[in-house]
Amino acid sequence: MMDWDKLRIFHAVADAGSLTAAGDRLHLSQSAVSRQIRSLEESLNTTLFHRHARGLILTEQGELLFDATKSMNKRLEAASARIRDSEEEVFGDLKVTTTFGFGLLWLAPRLATLYEKYPDLRIDLMLEERVLDLPMREADVAIRMKEPSQADLIRKRLMSVHMRLYATSDYLKGRPEITTMEDLRAHRLVCQNVTSPQVSASTALTHELLSYDLPSLLFVNNYFGVLQAVLNNLGIGILPDYVVEDFPHLVRVLPEVESAEVPVFLAYPEELRQSKRIAVFRDFVQDEIIAHRNSIRKSAAE
Repeated sequence: MMDWDKLRIFHAVADAGSLTAAGDRLHLSQSAVSRQIRSLEESLNTTLFHRHARGLILTEQGELLFDATKSMNKRLEAASARIRDSEEEVFGDLKVTTTFGFGLLWLAPRLATLYEKYPDLRIDLMLEERVLDLPMREADVAIRMKEPSQADLIRKRLMSVHMRLYATSDYLKGRPEITTMEDLRAHRLVCQNVTSPQVSASTALTHELLSYDLPSLLFVNNYFGVLQAVLNNLGIGILPDYVVEDFPHLVRVLPEVESAEVPVFLAYPEELRQSKRIAVFRDFVQDEIIAHRNSIRKSAAE
């Protein structure tokens, strides 16, 4: 059976790439770290590191063991997070991942409400189109524009989004009227490139609009950039419908044109089911979505 303490030291050395740096991190001397690594190599009857003047490089066997200790480390962090969650207080780190568009345009502007209630939270907001691995603790909670496929996740559908066409009244003023898709040829379309990572519903709408052979285009690789271009009167943008709540002066162009429905899901690992931080974040997002829906209904009624 492998010694837990030796594995902890091996992980630190593999992560740091040197005995000295690992020793500093673990508050051990370089010689003590070196002895433990040699002892672990002897017990496994293998070499874990290639040693050279510039530091240490993992052997193939070392890479295998490092993969295992990384997985163990993430599991231990998850257990530690669950243990630290108090029934009375909400504090500590919460790693949240979502897309650039949703994170910048919807989530980030609303986080002040959460911090007002729980000032001791430390949120690490990771905006990525790449789907992070929640069971491996790359993030604690995710908001995604499709239902997560990973097993061992608790998931909740939050809302639906449609991609639509928007412009400012200043941009539209004095320019040719738009009543059909063909009329877009007299305007500039601002959108994500169809090769950019994005939900398929948005890609399908963009493909359809580009089929009209529009002469003037501006591609931006996230919706925050598309919005900034639209707000600065560069053209007609393909944007998620939730932006109109925070930018009510945007004008919808061709109201009959929109993407298929894009479902928005919140997900987190089964092992964090009892986490107080996850619970307050989930409740905050749900409350904000209810307020968002009520605001849209009120605007529609007016």
